[in-house]
Amino acid sequence: MNQAKYQIIINESKCIAAASCVGVAMKTFKINDRNVVEVIDEKGNDSAQILLAAQSCPTQAIILVEQKSSSQIWPMT
Repeated sequence: MNQAKYQIIINESKCIAAASCVGVAMKTFKINDRNVVEVIDEKGNDSAQILLAAQSCPTQAIILVEQKSSSQIWPMT
């Protein structure tokens, strides 16, 4: 079974439910009943789509950490 490329962390306090991430990677993200994005499947979309979805977030509420290196990929530090 394929391992997810990224660990996806949601900073709920930054999320404004703009839903751009859902539009880009709807198999990975959804807006929950608290009006905050949540991860439904870290492998739902390919890694390029997941990165693009995180980059589309206007508040940078989605943090991506590469599984192999444990390096934060997005937002850039």
